[in-house]
Amino acid sequence: MTHRSGSQIGRLRLAAAAALLMALAACASPFKADVSRFQSQLPAPSGQTFAIVADDPKLSGGLEFAQYASIVRDRMAKVGYVPVEDPARANLIVRFDYGVDGGRERVRSTPMAGSYWGPWGGYGGFYGRGRFGGFGGWGGPWRYGFYDPFFDNGVESYTVFTSGIGLKIDRAADGQRLFEGKAEAVSTSNRLQYLVPNLVEAMFTNFPGNSGETVRITVAPEKK
Repeated sequence: MTHRSGSQIGRLRLAAAAALLMALAACASPFKADVSRFQSQLPAPSGQTFAIVADDPKLSGGLEFAQYASIVRDRMAKVGYVPVEDPARANLIVRFDYGVDGGRERVRSTPMAGSYWGPWGGYGGFYGRGRFGGFGGWGGPWRYGFYDPFFDNGVESYTVFTSGIGLKIDRAADGQRLFEGKAEAVSTSNRLQYLVPNLVEAMFTNFPGNSGETVRITVAPEKK
């Protein structure tokens, strides 16, 4: 029987601890939000009033919706639009929606023990399957994963979630659509309290953006 020396065991423990810390850091990595925006004759903000309503009637009147709508209201106000509570008094109607899917478990063998990084293919995305309608899939290798060095069979398991928000701006006078925007992200978190504010931040980065352009914006990792 082969016996390992104390120094060898110590080095193995240090290596395992280092791998665990790196894996935990990976789980706290920022996620990327894909933002697509389209606009037609969106008026300059000077003097334009707006009111926010739920695009999904099921969300209307809810405290959760009110919390997230207030974030959108603040960002619209920073752009220069004037918020009002009564849609009947608004020049613009802002329709807002949000959601997160049920997640997908990822289990795969690593190419070698101690390796936890690895690409996984793109998804159709939250909007591709949800009530909002699709606007394109995800591309590129996403490198989220978790390797447990104390479970030494080269297998990793983690869950990823796809979240999204939708933003539509209509002219109140005739209902003409002036702006449509969707932001979507894949992450290891399904907490809307974390996801929605970051997706709104992505939506309003360089707002209103170039019509028809999809940009990828990095948003902050979740604070544990």
